[in-house]
Amino acid sequence: MQTDIEALRVQMREDLKKVNSADTLRAFWQEYLGKSGKIPAMMKDLRNVAPEERPTMGKVINELKNHIQEAYKEAESRVKQIELSSQNEAETVDITMPAKIRQTGSLHPITIVRNQIIDVFAGMGFEIYEGPEIEDDTHCFTRLNVPKDHPARDMQDTFYLTDELLLRTQTSAGQIRVMDAEKPPIKVLVPGRVFRSDSDATHSPMFHQMEGLVVDKGITLCDLQGMLDELCRNLFGSEVRTRLRPSYFPFTEPSVEVDVSCFECGGKGCGLCKHTGWIEILGGGVVNRKVLENCGIDPDVYSGIAFGIGIERIAMLKYGINNIGLFFQNNIRFLEQFRA
Repeated sequence: MQTDIEALRVQMREDLKKVNSADTLRAFWQEYLGKSGKIPAMMKDLRNVAPEERPTMGKVINELKNHIQEAYKEAESRVKQIELSSQNEAETVDITMPAKIRQTGSLHPITIVRNQIIDVFAGMGFEIYEGPEIEDDTHCFTRLNVPKDHPARDMQDTFYLTDELLLRTQTSAGQIRVMDAEKPPIKVLVPGRVFRSDSDATHSPMFHQMEGLVVDKGITLCDLQGMLDELCRNLFGSEVRTRLRPSYFPFTEPSVEVDVSCFECGGKGCGLCKHTGWIEILGGGVVNRKVLENCGIDPDVYSGIAFGIGIERIAMLKYGINNIGLFFQNNIRFLEQFRA
């Protein structure tokens, strides 16, 4: 047995040289010190040794076991150092290499203009309501004084999903939902996406609108012009003026188109304003009596004003953009021009 012990000691030294990772360290432990390892096997073999030699052989085996355990601890420390060096080498950063430049994002121009408009009206006490993009015919047309046989329906090419459901053509549908849920006084903005079957340089099948509605006692067209004066001065400069021209919308009466004095030429006449000195920006008017009645509001007690703003149109005028498609192409060179 003494011969076996010395042979095991020599073999252990050879195997110890091969330990250079966590896996080989674990295998070394199992080989010599694990439950099925060689040292426990030798301890079991003591029963085959003559009784008078067992104490001496047991002492020798214990000395070898302690020696292997110390060798294991040294190997464990060495393996940890090897793995730490490998990790440090893998994570080394070459500070002479050029840094990776990550561009920061910025708000989309539509979002910028939307927020500017909301800021103006929020200062006047307006609340924000966002209605559903899939509307029913009743809210989008009928209760806005546009019955099924009304010729005004031909003014909008509508995406119908069923006979009664459609992609809303205007955020004006939000007027009805707000007046159903609240009673005057009402001051609300309804921003959101709208959809019409129309596409060219200045029109898109999907675009953004913002509807404004005020309902209270004694509201007149003068209130509309006063609010829009404030909006235009904030958007286009303190020197601009607004004017109202007669128009027609089924949900307002009287209805007006709103022009702003050309902020490019100061009203003298240029290519932007087609040499008229004025630029059309939105439509509005006094809420039609029938619309108020459809929402259970007495038109003999209350009156209202409403207006609809095309956000893309405002952004195109404000930033000199001549193609609405640029807003939806995600061209980085275009978008980074609006970085704050």
